Amino acid sequence: MDLNTVRSDGTPLLPGARTGRDPARSIKRGPSRLPPDVVAATQRERLLDGLVHTVAEHGYQRATVSDICHAAGVTRPVFYELFSGKEDAFLAAHRHGTGVVIRRMAAAFAAAPDWCSGIREALRAMLYLLAGVPAFATMAVIEIDAVGPAGRRERDQLLTRFRAFFAEVPQPPGGVPVEALVDAVVGGVYSALHRRIDADRTDELPDLLPALSLFCLATFLGPAEAARRLGGAVGGR
Repeated sequence: MDLNTVRSDGTPLLPGARTGRDPARSIKRGPSRLPPDVVAATQRERLLDGLVHTVAEHGYQRATVSDICHAAGVTRPVFYELFSGKEDAFLAAHRHGTGVVIRRMAAAFAAAPDWCSGIREALRAMLYLLAGVPAFATMAVIEIDAVGPAGRRERDQLLTRFRAFFAEVPQPPGGVPVEALVDAVVGGVYSALHRRIDADRTDELPDLLPALSLFCLATFLGPAEAARRLGGAVGGR
């Protein structure tokens, strides 16, 4: 993996974590130029970063391919060598970035001693990751709605992936299908993210950790047991 695409701890960066014109990724011309596949990968990364910043600033509908190319420092012909159009590039950035988020959540979940603390730690990883790259949060959570049917399908597929974190939930009483409760919880968490990001308060996402942790657990365990399992984590980060 290109070292420019990862953090110092080895974890991948979200699209938008850097500017498209980051000098560290400039491509030198001449005999010492990088191999073509490395050049193409670098240009693709720069275009994804440029797209995230452009869409976050102008909105998906108003962002143009020329704007994205300017933000990335990449020419239009190169853009069309890598993507079929703006929608294709947007979906590529969304898939790559949400893949990073899911993997970071899964790692935090797996490292926790039990399901309850795993949910809390997975939420923590997601909230801090999105808060750290507000341009990606805006692009992925807010502007996905402007993409149309393809964007809605992408979002639905993403929400389906979150169900994996609830594979160990206890069977609810009263014959309520556990799948219906999981869908309600996942949708509720996503809605809370959407409201905070849409209000331009992305930096405050970590403040949601106590409430979202309690919400996720209380749905299956009841409020009292969920609070007991979370302990002091309910009242703070």
